[in-house]
Amino acid sequence: MADFLTTAEKLEQFRERDAKVNAMGGPKMLEKQKNLGKMTARERIDVFFDKGTFVEIDKFVTHHSTFFGMDKREVPADAVVCGYGKVDGRTVFIFSQDFTSMGGSMGEWQANKICKILEMAMAMGAPVVGFNDSGGARIQEGMFSLSGYGKIFFRNTRASGVVPQITCIMGPTAGGAVYSPAIMDYIFMVKGYGQMYITGPEVIKAATGEIITNEELGGAVTHTKISGYAHWACEDDTDCIARVKELLSYLPSSNREKPPVYPCEDPADRCEEKLNTFIPNSSNRVFNMRNLIKLVVDNGEILEVMKDYAPNMLTLFARMNGQTIGIIANQPQMMSGCLDVNCSDKAARHIRFCDCFNIPIVTFVDVPGFLPGKGQEWGGIIRHGAKMLFAYSEATVPKITVIVRKAYGGSYMAMCSKDMGPDMVIAWPTAQIAVMGAEGAANIVWRKDIAAAEDPEAKRAELVQAYDELFNNPYIAASKGHIDCVLEPKLTRPTIISALDAFKDKVDKLPWKKHGNIPL
Repeated sequence: MADFLTTAEKLEQFRERDAKVNAMGGPKMLEKQKNLGKMTARERIDVFFDKGTFVEIDKFVTHHSTFFGMDKREVPADAVVCGYGKVDGRTVFIFSQDFTSMGGSMGEWQANKICKILEMAMAMGAPVVGFNDSGGARIQEGMFSLSGYGKIFFRNTRASGVVPQITCIMGPTAGGAVYSPAIMDYIFMVKGYGQMYITGPEVIKAATGEIITNEELGGAVTHTKISGYAHWACEDDTDCIARVKELLSYLPSSNREKPPVYPCEDPADRCEEKLNTFIPNSSNRVFNMRNLIKLVVDNGEILEVMKDYAPNMLTLFARMNGQTIGIIANQPQMMSGCLDVNCSDKAARHIRFCDCFNIPIVTFVDVPGFLPGKGQEWGGIIRHGAKMLFAYSEATVPKITVIVRKAYGGSYMAMCSKDMGPDMVIAWPTAQIAVMGAEGAANIVWRKDIAAAEDPEAKRAELVQAYDELFNNPYIAASKGHIDCVLEPKLTRPTIISALDAFKDKVDKLPWKKHGNIPL
């Protein structure tokens, strides 16, 4: 039996269908998207992947709904472009919502496409990146749309710790749509366009009378500075995509690999004389820990995570002799580097991500204690601080702790003291390892002697100095094996690199368990 169409006609039919899907929401909607200053779903993909490497999956899938006249409405690719390609030569899977097609709304088959991408990424051991730009659930599909969200959440959770998952909020993301990004590892938001909230301004106004704009409620600055929900605020789509590619360069493709190692021209044995005079003479004076770290890592280059949230704690990626490391560090410039509720969460999350993906952790310590006050106590500082203790204890990657100055009390435990399982604890001669500062300790230990003295203030000063000379140094701790190495600060870089090399094949198996129960 002869075919009704010739081969040439079939090819022409394919080209017409292909062009129709490529046209997305049509010229009018594409123009509207561009007038807003936003890229289209396909333009974002073109910028993201190495040229000519993108392969689209499920291009001709569309919705199956017949409700509310949907049987007469076409939604090209069901408003999401899915596939895989190469980023700097490495495979990455992607889904990119198309706002020009029915507002990028989530329908049953859009969800099915995203689920397939997540499953493929897990099977292949490659990162997943999502470009979110959607009006939310497709109301015309009712519970089928909600079911789609649930399927995605389930797969996001199963993929957690298996492959890196990154979300870019490049348009509206509201209601149930916010929870897929929340489960994923990192969130980038585009200022002015990317917004996330459970209930929008109109609902809030009706329910509470409060008047607030979309950007104030759930914009990039709000979530990177106040809520801590997002990690980076980006200027536009181009900036966002560039930053995602930078992050990927630090990460392995999956938990089955170690991070990529890059050629390094910064000498591994470089001694940095500036470090010898970096710490102020007075323990009450602050310094910039970020600048200290830049003197240690390759070429002074860092990628800071959540820079604007809980700035008393630094969470960074960097390289040492070309190898990716994760960094946790107190920032004395902010709240004297004290630990509080928010910075504890920030640090614990970073520690756990690094451990998931075989990234060694280097901790720089200058911590005077937990932030005092009823606000912190009522806010759950005990529970939140315990997250850091749990995260460090559970982490099996190489861990190195560098004490540059204060390491006081329980906050030092939370910053990966020797008892929390680091492979090496390094201290500078400026390190002060004690239960608390000299003045507070003297006031407690010698309270009666000070009160009975003819000149209490002179006696207090004498005893503070005595305590300081006895305990506020690294040598008692080193004499009992709580410090592995006291060294000249200028030798910090070569010492860390040597330790990373020594511990690179470390095997540290946890007791068998289904999973631990972190104090959430």
